[in-house]
Amino acid sequence: MASVTVVGTGYVGLVTGVCLSKSGHTVTCVDIDPKKVDLLRSGRSPIFEPGVEDLLAEGIAAGTLRFETPANGWRDLVGDVTFVAVGTPMAPNGSADLSAVRAAVSSLAREADRPFVLVMKSTVPPGTGAALTERYLRHAATPIAYVSNPEFLREGHAVDDWFHTDRIVLGSDDAAALETMRALYADIEAPVLATDVTSAETIKYASNAFLSTKISFINEIANLCDCIGADIDAVARGLGLDARIGAQFLKAGIGYGGSCFPKDTRALDFISTLNGYQFTLLKSVIEVNNRQRLLPVVHLTRAMRDMHDRSIAVLGLSFKPDTDDVRESPALDIVPLLVEEGADVRAYDPIAAPVLLPSGARRTETVWEALDGASAAVVVTEWREFMDLDWARARELMRDPAVVFDGRNCLDSARVSAAGLTYMAVGRPGAHRGA
Repeated sequence: MASVTVVGTGYVGLVTGVCLSKSGHTVTCVDIDPKKVDLLRSGRSPIFEPGVEDLLAEGIAAGTLRFETPANGWRDLVGDVTFVAVGTPMAPNGSADLSAVRAAVSSLAREADRPFVLVMKSTVPPGTGAALTERYLRHAATPIAYVSNPEFLREGHAVDDWFHTDRIVLGSDDAAALETMRALYADIEAPVLATDVTSAETIKYASNAFLSTKISFINEIANLCDCIGADIDAVARGLGLDARIGAQFLKAGIGYGGSCFPKDTRALDFISTLNGYQFTLLKSVIEVNNRQRLLPVVHLTRAMRDMHDRSIAVLGLSFKPDTDDVRESPALDIVPLLVEEGADVRAYDPIAAPVLLPSGARRTETVWEALDGASAAVVVTEWREFMDLDWARARELMRDPAVVFDGRNCLDSARVSAAGLTYMAVGRPGAHRGA
């Protein structure tokens, strides 16, 4: 078993740490935020991710998992395998902000006093590994092997994805480092693809860009269905039964969000432009996704003509269910747009992280508080709570015209309509009007 260090305890870093600890490795997770480190030492997770807190408690109890800050330097924190899993947020120009990556790698290269394998788990643009090696690692006092090991974790399913992944991608020109990584993942049954560093980095971006393209494509077909009267659910089923296409990511709605797809598609577009290539398809994917977020406002404006002084319930703030992550959530665009139209917005989410809402919008403690007196409800996140909601009770609380816009096509339209509500969705034929 290896001695492992994970730099960064965000979604990727913390999942990496607790899962490697579960596999029996001795893991040290490092973060510059002492409050977060104290929280983790107490066995509490700073993020909501199913299974993480259980593995956290298990690792601490077994003595295979500890948490530290680099307050006294990195020398005693470097493991045989050291993962960099810090954030690479989107810069204003669409590129990936690599300042945290560079800071971590430069510190490790400068202070390490023994050889180790540096594994890049953060999502970095193609060419980053080569640049980091040339700038920092080649001149380090001790040999450092570099491996690109992109993650393919879905928030809300990250622990299961770790242990049951479709593939493990390892990019390196160091044969010994690749063998070290194969041994590290020996308990995971999945194909291992060994490539050069830049190809591994590109696989991550290409994967997210392709999935984003599937989402935007089915949303374009859904918009066409609205025009011609076809049913997007039937169309998507027909597409998905083709083994060459597959059924995943063919759910029409108001578009993708989160920490990966929006950031990575824009970063890949930026990289393409920087290298003299116009990635026209990807630009269209981004444009379609941005436009989908307007649909609730467009449909509600048509249904009510004037939203001034009307209450609108927004159901869901996280970008997807089973996570508290609100990064790039469609709700963060939809709520301000509704407020600009004059609506009084009340937003509800069972666990989403705190968000700054504009004046004219507030967050409620329950779904019923959000629906009370609302003229319309917009389902932004497909939480099970909304899918199982007592819509008859909702109708008693809501005011006319009592519209429900299903932004995720996740509700039983017949059940919503039978409750006396006007049901609207994306690409489903017509609006179902209640009695």
